[in-house]
Amino acid sequence: MSQQVPQPTPSRPGQPGQMTAVMRAVAPVTGPKVLRIGLVQGGKVIEERVIKQRTHVTIGPSEKSMFVIPSKSIPPSFRLFELVGGEYFLNFLDGMTGRVAFKAGVSELSAIKSSAKRAPASNGNAYQVQLTEEARGKIVVGETTFLFQFVAPPPVQPKPQLPVSVKTGIANDIDWTTTIIAAFSFLFHFGAVGSIYSDWMDPVVDDEVDVAALLESVKQLPPPPVVEQPKENPDAPAASAAPAAEAPKAAGGGNKGAAAGPAKGSGGMNDARASALTNELAQLDMQMLGALNSSGNATASVLSSGDVPTGLLENAAASGSGVGKGGVAGLNMGGAGGGTVRPGAAGGGGLASIGNTGASGPATAGSAQTVKGPVGNAQVGGAAVSGGSVSNAPSIVAGMTAGFRRCYNKGLQEDPSMKGSVRITAKIGPNGEVISATPSGGSGLSGTVVSCVVARVQSAQFAPPEGGGATVVIPVTFVSQ
Repeated sequence: MSQQVPQPTPSRPGQPGQMTAVMRAVAPVTGPKVLRIGLVQGGKVIEERVIKQRTHVTIGPSEKSMFVIPSKSIPPSFRLFELVGGEYFLNFLDGMTGRVAFKAGVSELSAIKSSAKRAPASNGNAYQVQLTEEARGKIVVGETTFLFQFVAPPPVQPKPQLPVSVKTGIANDIDWTTTIIAAFSFLFHFGAVGSIYSDWMDPVVDDEVDVAALLESVKQLPPPPVVEQPKENPDAPAASAAPAAEAPKAAGGGNKGAAAGPAKGSGGMNDARASALTNELAQLDMQMLGALNSSGNATASVLSSGDVPTGLLENAAASGSGVGKGGVAGLNMGGAGGGTVRPGAAGGGGLASIGNTGASGPATAGSAQTVKGPVGNAQVGGAAVSGGSVSNAPSIVAGMTAGFRRCYNKGLQEDPSMKGSVRITAKIGPNGEVISATPSGGSGLSGTVVSCVVARVQSAQFAPPEGGGATVVIPVTFVSQ
């Protein structure tokens, strides 16, 4: 089996490689030493801190101090170690105890006071002693002990770096060549399909040009061919027209001149002959109506079942006014074709006697008789006003009487025997409007009448009441007349 050798991780330009970062972290750090301070309370080290950046170390009860201790014998933020000109100095007060180890030996703070530099402080005198990098010791402030020494600064930790697979991201894994080709392919195909369905490639249609071209094309059409009519054969016999039917000869001497009136070769009757025939038919209709008079059963049969007895028609035909032979069109209407036919002259009165024309009584058949219903009356009692004063309450309530009467009359159309009384309690608003109308009582009255009365009260407008509001009670009694 072959063992895979790990490949070094490629680095970006301008950044150190992984091996260089490790070597820099392991290499000793040169430069001035820094303070290492331990905080002891109750015989236990409760905090240890390396001051990586050379700066002032403050103690005190203030939250802004680097080490917060509950002591009232020192200022809120006292510089225990002060950095002056790149060198550390130890500052201590009269109430502080401890000892410091120098190159020459260990000295108590009380012994150092004689050779220390004095500086004014808020809580008594302060003493200042310069420290070297070989110095170490302890300072007791109340119940808290500070242990200090100078140590080499810790190595700078390399900045965490992400793996190359994470740094590259998704963009480095994309095959840009294939992606660009696919994008152009999609654009080309969708553009082709869009151009097919769009109208920008269609030719511009000009109606005037098209109409002019159509007219020119019509002008250029060849004329239609001439169809030659077949020549007539002079030897062929001419078609003979069918002879017109002659009208029957009229019987009798009175209308002979009229029967001979049509012109020769016309094949029909003239206007005079047609008018005479129309008059004969009209006279026949009048004779038939004359047979259906009120003296027989014909009128009653026609009005009841629509049947006319054939015996009456036979009698009418056999009478002197019946249809006879002769006349203008071969019909003789009464009196053997002589004289003028009058309605009713054939006996029985004809049209003159149809129906009842006597004066025995007024003709009332089919006339509508109007039945007058009961009429109601509304009696409005005195309006009782409470809760305020309404100046025009009596006049407004009196003006509602006509509306109440109309409501009652509409109710009487449904129930003629209805009567009763109702009491309306109306609440008047500050502007005189009716806020609400509540009915009470209403015995004997229908809901329609009560609702109509309430609606009439709600539509009323009173004068603005004094005091901002009022209540008006309106009693109404309805009695039919």
